[in-house]
This record gives sequence, C-alpha cells and structure tokens, in this order.
Amino acid sequence: MSTVLWLALPYVAFTSFVLGHIWRYRHDQFGWTTRSSQLYEGRLLRLGSPLFHFGLLAVIGGHAMGILIPASWTAAVGISDHAYHLVSVTAGTLSGVATMAGLAILLYRRFTVPAVRKATTANDKIMYALLVVAILTGMVNTVGENLIGGGYDYRATVSVWFRSLFSIAPQPELMTGVPLSFQVHNVMVLALLAVWPYTRLVHVFSAPLGYLVRPYVVYRSRDPKRPDARPYARAWETPSKH
Repeated sequence: MSTVLWLALPYVAFTSFVLGHIWRYRHDQFGWTTRSSQLYEGRLLRLGSPLFHFGLLAVIGGHAMGILIPASWTAAVGISDHAYHLVSVTAGTLSGVATMAGLAILLYRRFTVPAVRKATTANDKIMYALLVVAILTGMVNTVGENLIGGGYDYRATVSVWFRSLFSIAPQPELMTGVPLSFQVHNVMVLALLAVWPYTRLVHVFSAPLGYLVRPYVVYRSRDPKRPDARPYARAWETPSKH
C-alpha cells in the first residue's frame, strides 16, 4: 500500500497533470476558461474571490519554500529552526484562514445562487470537494500539529520524500510514519493535481500575453464639419476632406 500511495500515485498524478494540459490545449481551447459566473452574481464574488486566490497563492508559495528548499539550505544562511517554525506557522495560519474564508464564501455563493448552481458541473463538485479536504487537512497540519500540538518536522520526511520523486532513487518509505493528517493532505493534493487539467483550474496557466504585442485599437470620431461622402465610412480610413 505504501508503494501505491507514495510511489505510483504521485507519478500517475504528475503524468495526468502534464499530458492532461497538453490534451486540453490541443482539443478544447474554447473550454480553457474559468467559465466565469460574474454575470449571475457579483457581490459575493468580489469578496470571496480575492480572499481565496491571494490566500491560495500564499499557501502555494509557503509549500514551495517548505518542500522544495532543504532544511540544510535555510540553516546555511543563518535561519534557525525556531525562526523558520515561527514564520511558517504564522504565515501558514494567516494564508490558510484567508483561503478557507474565501472558499467558504464562494461555495455558499455557488450553492445558494440558483443561476450559479445551475452552471456548476460534476467536475466542479469533484474539484471543490478535493479543495475543501486539502485545505482543511492543511489547516490541521499547521494549527493542530505545529501550533497547538508538539510540532512535527515535515521537512525531515515529507519534503525529502517529495524531492526524491524527481531523483533516480525515490524514497516512499519516508511517508510510512508520517501523521495521518499529513498523509491525507498529500493524497488530496495529488488527486487534485490529477484532475486539474479537466476542470476550470486550467485558467491558472492562462495569461493574456497577446495583449503585449497586439496592434493598438484606434478610435476615431467623425468630424461633423467634414462628413464623409459615404453614410458608413470605414473606421480604419481617415474621413475624406472636402
């Protein structure tokens, strides 16, 4: 079971994440969208969306630092374990609370506003369920294990396991003694990565880069003192002079 969860599942999730995005881009570009429901309701969206998105960005940034950066690196630049723990718990708690609050508002909106509820697909429900469990277990890890509890040094197990997946010698055995909340959290995150390309989450990788190089949009008003001979002059032509 350990091999399945901590060796096979990660590679299945990573493969689905990469190939799924390639497939979605090649075969469903018109569906590569957030499917925004702003037209249906805006007040709750304006409150919940920034809380969720900015909170989640902070959560992802904190995970990247905690998992990808070895403890020996932070120690080498003079950051003590106590200082790292203090910053990690404080920032993790604040960003986690913001993310949970934003997600709660968005879920309330999605299931109480009839038009938004009708626009909710089965993929959306699966995505939201995985997000809820992943965020809740993440808060249990941050607040329950590391703030209220005695603390757990995940950088000695979870972080090393994750980085080992990208080496020629993966170490799934490191996850066997990890607290259950950490294990559930990791499984939920892997499941979320696996379904990511098939949900509205693909919009994370969308950026309007074309706006940087597109031609200017030229707006011209017709001079009433110099009317064009035609009733409908072409917008790209300068009105003729008489």
